[in-house]
Amino acid sequence: MAAEYTKKIVLENGREFYGYGFGAKVEAVNEIVFNTSMVGYQEIISDPSYTGQMVVMTYPLIGNYGITDEDFETRVPTMGGLIVREYNDIPSNFRYTKTVGEVLEENGIPGIEGVDTRALTRIIRSEGSQKVLICEPYLSHEEAMDKLKKARLPRDQVARVSCKKRWYSRTAGPRFDVVAVDCGIKLNIIRRLNERGCNITVVPYDTSAAEIMALRPDGLFLSNGPGDPEDVPEVIDLVRTLRGRLPIFGICLGHQLISLAYGARTYKMKFGHRGGNHPVENLVTGKVEITSQNHSFAVDAASLEGTGLTMTHRNLLDGTAEGVRCSEDRLFSVQYHPESAPGPQDSAYLFDEFLQLMEQDKREKEEKQRAGAF
Repeated sequence: MAAEYTKKIVLENGREFYGYGFGAKVEAVNEIVFNTSMVGYQEIISDPSYTGQMVVMTYPLIGNYGITDEDFETRVPTMGGLIVREYNDIPSNFRYTKTVGEVLEENGIPGIEGVDTRALTRIIRSEGSQKVLICEPYLSHEEAMDKLKKARLPRDQVARVSCKKRWYSRTAGPRFDVVAVDCGIKLNIIRRLNERGCNITVVPYDTSAAEIMALRPDGLFLSNGPGDPEDVPEVIDLVRTLRGRLPIFGICLGHQLISLAYGARTYKMKFGHRGGNHPVENLVTGKVEITSQNHSFAVDAASLEGTGLTMTHRNLLDGTAEGVRCSEDRLFSVQYHPESAPGPQDSAYLFDEFLQLMEQDKREKEEKQRAGAF
């Protein structure tokens, strides 16, 4: 160990990597994962879905364009930690307001640079996601392994990142009112819906069906979020209660929760999907979309049989289920992120499909009201 090293990480398999710390000077145990995106580190750092996870960035240079106030995906980042090959603390970007290190420090998130991220990625790919400790370099190997052994990864991530009271995001000339269930929602999803004429009421993950229907929404949106979908029974029960009563659209964790509500199964993947370059086939149109993804769990495609859900999208890398639909209930969901910012815009049409369902539902309800008046 060289004397100038200021941090080290220790994996659950016993491997150690030394580097230079930036961000918060804290010790932490998290799950280690990797992301293959070449840009978008700010959106990754501020994505609530990374709560409790330490992210290895496979692109070697991070921080070169800084952090911009307008581009956050959440107001308070909750990522577990950041591991990079080379960190740039002198950004070149006329929009930047802070450095990555400053944002990490402000939010209690540790970072480490100067480590072999290629080797780390190969370990995760071969052995799967595992626990990792970031600590001072002088901590003995035995002490580090003992801390890893005793540490328990959290199961309450959604409760931690969901809003505590409802809030609103309004737009000029609204066409629809949408209730968004916050399991760790990305702000760009709200921006995309606002751009299409939707007023959004964001509610906590444990909001009851009665409270939601009292808001008289035209549609229900189920957000992305961290952790195991089976740890969020409140939202699973919500879908079971409200399906068929109004149009429903789910993204990422929302996709998994919808599938569980219909009786399908989910499972934890070996190392998950994280990056902005995943090819997904639309089984309805035959087109291939390049997508942005971030998830550890997936829906078991075989378990969809007999649930009333039809698989609409398939990942071309491993064949996993990337989208489902129930036309009768006016409900659909996708595993990936159509709002991806930055990232491919191939899947933005899904927001328009949600609007079409709400328009159809509203029109049919109005026709029934007129028929009842005669």
